[in-house]
Amino acid sequence: MSSQAYYLPALGMVNALGADVAAIAQRLFAVDAASHSPAAQTQMVQESGWLPQGLARVGKVQAALPAIEPRMAHWASRTNQLLLAAAQQIDTVVQQVLRNHGAHRVAVLVGSSNSGVEEASQAVAQAGVGQVLGAHYHYAQQELGTPALLLAQHWGLQGPAYSISTACTSSAKVFAAGVRLLDAGLCDAVVLGGADGLARMTVSGFSALESTSTDLTNPMSAHRAGINIGEGAALFVLSKQPAAVQLLGVGESSDAHHISAPHPQGRGAEQAMRAALQQAGLSPEEVDYLNLHGTATPKNDSMEAQAVARVFAHGVAASSTKPLTGHLLGAAGATEVGLCWLALQAGRLPVHVWDGCPDTELPVLDLVQAGRSFSRQQGRVCMSNSFAFGGNNASVLIGDAR
Repeated sequence: MSSQAYYLPALGMVNALGADVAAIAQRLFAVDAASHSPAAQTQMVQESGWLPQGLARVGKVQAALPAIEPRMAHWASRTNQLLLAAAQQIDTVVQQVLRNHGAHRVAVLVGSSNSGVEEASQAVAQAGVGQVLGAHYHYAQQELGTPALLLAQHWGLQGPAYSISTACTSSAKVFAAGVRLLDAGLCDAVVLGGADGLARMTVSGFSALESTSTDLTNPMSAHRAGINIGEGAALFVLSKQPAAVQLLGVGESSDAHHISAPHPQGRGAEQAMRAALQQAGLSPEEVDYLNLHGTATPKNDSMEAQAVARVFAHGVAASSTKPLTGHLLGAAGATEVGLCWLALQAGRLPVHVWDGCPDTELPVLDLVQAGRSFSRQQGRVCMSNSFAFGGNNASVLIGDAR
C-alpha cells in the first residue's frame, strides 16, 4: 500500500443471507454455531434443475431483483441484476463522489467468474434442439467485461472500467487493482466489488470435480465433503476521503501448483497473507479476525489450515462464512470483505458454522463460537482470504481508520 490512506465509506450487498446490508448483518450475527441449526439451514436451499440429475444445495437470493434498463438490454443477466441490487444501496455515496470529482475521475472494477454464462447456456441449449436463438439473446450478455461496463453506464462514469476474472479470487483482486489506479493518479475514487449469479454449467462443473456437497457445507470438519455454490454481489466505494473503515493492505500470489488443486502445504496462500501484512505494515499478532476461504473441500481446508497455523502461530479468531452464503465464486472475495466490514461496524465476529467435529489431521484453529466479539474497541483489523484455481491467491486487510 502506498503512503496514501484509502477508505471504504460505502457497502452494498445481496446474497442468500438477505437483500441488503441491514438484513445480512442481522442474520449474520443471529446464527448459532451448530451447522444444522434452523438459523443456518434457512439460508441454503436444495433445488432441482441445477444438475442433470438430483438436487443441489445452493445459496440462492430470494428477493426480487431490479430490472435491467432497456438501453442496457444487451447486457441483461442475473449476475448484472444482482450487481444493480448492490449498486442501489451505495447510490447516495456514488452521487456524492461524482459531485466531488466528476464522472471522468471515477473508475469501476468488478470481479466475476460467471457473468452471463447462464443466459448464454440457455440460448445455446435452445439452438441445440433446433430452435432459433431468441431476439432477447445477445452475445455481449456472456462477456466477462460486461458487469463493469453496465455499472459505468448506469452511473455515467467515464473513468477506467473493466472486470477481473480469476475464478474465486476475482473480487478480492479488485482491491489491489483499485489501489493501483488511485496510486497512478488515473482516478480519485473507485466503485469496486464482485457479482456472480447461479449457473447450471458452473454447478455441474464443480459437481463433476466432486467438489460439491448436497449437505450443508461443513468447513474444517472431519466430515467435510465439499462446497455449496451460491450467488450474490458486493460493491464498495474506495476513496481517499476518510471514513470509519480503511483498506489496509492486499497480498497477491500465484503458486501455479495445479490447474484446480491448491498447493498441498498452502505455500501460495501463506505468501498472500504475508504480503498483505507486509503492505499494511502489520504483524500477525495485530490481526483480530480472519475470514477463511474455508470451502470445506478436503484439499482447500487442509492447505489453508496449515498456512494459517504458520502465519498466525500465536492463533487468530477465524471462521468460514460460506455455510451462510454459499461459495459465491467471483463474488466471494468482495462479499467476505463485506462481512468483515459488517463485523467492524457491529463489533461482533461471524460464527464458524460447522458440526463441531474437528479433523485431527489438521492444525487446531481458533474457530469463532456464537456471541464472540472483538477483544478491543479500536485499532481492530480483519483479514479475508480468497484462493482460486491455478494457485491464484489473494488476502485483503481492512480495519478501523487509523
